[in-house]
Amino acid sequence: MHPLVKWTALTLAICLPLSAQAHRAWMLPSATVLSGEDPWVTVDAAVSNDLFYFEHFSMIIAGVGDVSTQPAGQRARQAAELLVMAPDGSQIKPQNGAIGRYRSTFDLHLTQKGTYKLAIANSGLFASWKEGQESKRWMGKAEDLAKQVPANAKELKVTQNNRRMEVFVTSGNPSTDVLKTTGAGLELAPITHPNDLFAGEAAEFSLLLDGKPAAGVEVSVIPGGNRYRDELGEIKTTSDAAGKISITWPHAGMYWLEAEFTTREGVSAPATERRASYSATLEVLAP
Repeated sequence: MHPLVKWTALTLAICLPLSAQAHRAWMLPSATVLSGEDPWVTVDAAVSNDLFYFEHFSMIIAGVGDVSTQPAGQRARQAAELLVMAPDGSQIKPQNGAIGRYRSTFDLHLTQKGTYKLAIANSGLFASWKEGQESKRWMGKAEDLAKQVPANAKELKVTQNNRRMEVFVTSGNPSTDVLKTTGAGLELAPITHPNDLFAGEAAEFSLLLDGKPAAGVEVSVIPGGNRYRDELGEIKTTSDAAGKISITWPHAGMYWLEAEFTTREGVSAPATERRASYSATLEVLAP
């Protein structure tokens, strides 16, 4: 795949702000709060227009399934790197992985009690420019920019991108070790535990950019099942001066939270702006 020619909806979902894209990338666990002595959870991963509905294409995850059986367009897409952290901080691998046309799926065996974190994070540069009347785009590592983008490119715009996607799953009582942030990019630092959410109650979170409070970050929260409603049902809020947000859940169900922040401060050349985004799938239970 030539990096200037074959752009997929997943690539655009990673690079573009929510307002400019139709497709959303997400992971959906079969449950987020489990009990019993031998719990398992199944996770679906996909890119779609309607949340948690399989109608566009699967998310390719490294080590999950056999991509060689997929159409050429699927095989050409770069695999996302998944990190699954157990309650004690160790890393575990997904099991029974498979890649379908519209979704990828894998299982996690929850052998420890406490909270697990599933995370996909990536960073890089996104460049756009003009060659005559034709628009060109490229995404990749900073060290490859000079090789792929003409030095005299017209209307060149280079953006530094950081993106993180997370899911939290708890077996037994919630724990907090995996809730610690990494200090890189835009992250969610829970005040309310993400597996302790109930309809009608307010939950509080802090947004951090590189480990520091991120003020003025726009946050969108969308209930799943929007395919079956006339209205999106979106909840919008903005982080305060301390990076905090508060969300009151209107009803039980799965929700998709997305936060995005664009700044020109602290940007490393050759980028002229930085775009950091965060998303999470959260389950809200009936009280």
